[in-house]
Amino acid sequence: MDGNGRMAEAMERHDASPATAARRRFNLEAAPLYEEALRRAEGRLSRDGALVVDTGQHTGRSPRDKVIVRDDETEGSIWWANNGAITREAFERLRADVAAYMATRHHFVQELFAGADERHRIRVNVHTELAWHSLFIRNLLIRPTDDTAGGPADLTIIAAPGFRADPARYGVRSETVIACDFTNRVVVIVGTSYAGEMKKAVFTFLNYVLPTKGVMPMHCSANVGPDGDSAIFFGLSGTGKTTLSATADRTLVGDDEHGWGPDGIFNFEGGCYAKTLRLSPQAEPQIYAATGRFGTVLENVPVSDITGAPDFDDDSRTENTRAAYPLPFIANASATGVAGHPKTLVMLTADAFGVLPPIARLTPDQAIYHFLSGFTAKIAGTEKGVKDPEPTFSACFGAPFMPRPPVEYGNLLRRMIAEHEVDCWLVNTGWTGGPFGVGRRMPIAWTRGLLNSALSGRLADAPSRLDRHFGFAVPLAADGVPDEALDPRETWADKAAFTRQAERLVEMFRVNFKRFENEVDSAIRAGGPKL
Repeated sequence: MDGNGRMAEAMERHDASPATAARRRFNLEAAPLYEEALRRAEGRLSRDGALVVDTGQHTGRSPRDKVIVRDDETEGSIWWANNGAITREAFERLRADVAAYMATRHHFVQELFAGADERHRIRVNVHTELAWHSLFIRNLLIRPTDDTAGGPADLTIIAAPGFRADPARYGVRSETVIACDFTNRVVVIVGTSYAGEMKKAVFTFLNYVLPTKGVMPMHCSANVGPDGDSAIFFGLSGTGKTTLSATADRTLVGDDEHGWGPDGIFNFEGGCYAKTLRLSPQAEPQIYAATGRFGTVLENVPVSDITGAPDFDDDSRTENTRAAYPLPFIANASATGVAGHPKTLVMLTADAFGVLPPIARLTPDQAIYHFLSGFTAKIAGTEKGVKDPEPTFSACFGAPFMPRPPVEYGNLLRRMIAEHEVDCWLVNTGWTGGPFGVGRRMPIAWTRGLLNSALSGRLADAPSRLDRHFGFAVPLAADGVPDEALDPRETWADKAAFTRQAERLVEMFRVNFKRFENEVDSAIRAGGPKL
């Protein structure tokens, strides 16, 4: 019997009586979930009808508390240097204890899909202790139609934030655990109310299973132009994936997670999970409008006690304030969640050093170098304990969600880029004129203008210079951006300080990439920066 069978058996065993079975509510839609959440005092209404919730002590993910069952199947396939482990015996204790805990409480079950491409989609059953968690995951995954509902699950997730794990009993580091059993396709999440853990558990599972089918899983947003030209945007949280892919002139495929298979790209999800801090109706009108819709979940967003109006400029709770809403809340979202092979690949980075240019063209080998490097700055609040932007290297622009060794994903992406002749760009949404604390954040108008020029092909043959440190091609001029802004050195008052900062960043890249040097060929190694 597989893990889903054991989990179902456990739930049935504990739900033997009619009274206990009645505690489970299946596939509730937004209105009854609102009623349950409000009745249980899990949240409140905003002025415009969104459900406003507080995630408690966890206002971001807890990557150090995420573990994978280490067994015969996973022993040789997991990137153990990056992923924590839990024994089979400890996981089974945890699973059984959580099943018993859930059986004593009213809880909610959503039967959903992940993957818009029917050939690669999986059925996901999500058991949640909280009503608003059920609404969240219903927003974020793909809701079945009448003719696709039902059937055995390919992945089961149990989210029980009220359960506190005993580190001694389960061999874990804290009372918070995100435990993934890939062999039996079960994920158990306890000790945290941060709903993003459920979403990322699905992504992590797909990152494990899809490469074996020749499908590239990607931490990226995607959109399509009026001529059918699709584009993908890699980047960690806070780099602008959601904001930059949601534009009025291109159809949004999805804002965070996609697969790239033999016939093109497809969204893993059916909703968006957008950061809302300093959200502007002028700069991000579609996302702003979605935050005021009935059915949207606002996480940790302060609201007025008098008017119920959300304050998106208030970061007193956390900088990681978010909105979770169904994809159709974006007016020009794709109805299918699928698109053709991308014409353009963009890697977004938020450089807190103020060294990288606002845009640069990459060769395919440079693209894989930067994909494996995954340089950005963690933005405060995205993960527990992060207070200020921190430079980081996150392989594949999503190391916390990558169970397999990064070079496996890099080799697959390299093949797809070559087969489909994809143009590759690096876009810095970070700082210009100096590092964080001295310079300023790159104006979003500049970034949008540069992306529009890249996606339209206007920058493809534009005159350029080779960056003296990183070797990629940087346009000399672009519409709407001052020429000097395209050369970061010219934006610094102290040119010698810029050179020192650039050399420091180059060395960080070189040190980080040493872990991959023996796994990639000389062409990719040559795609990196030089001192």
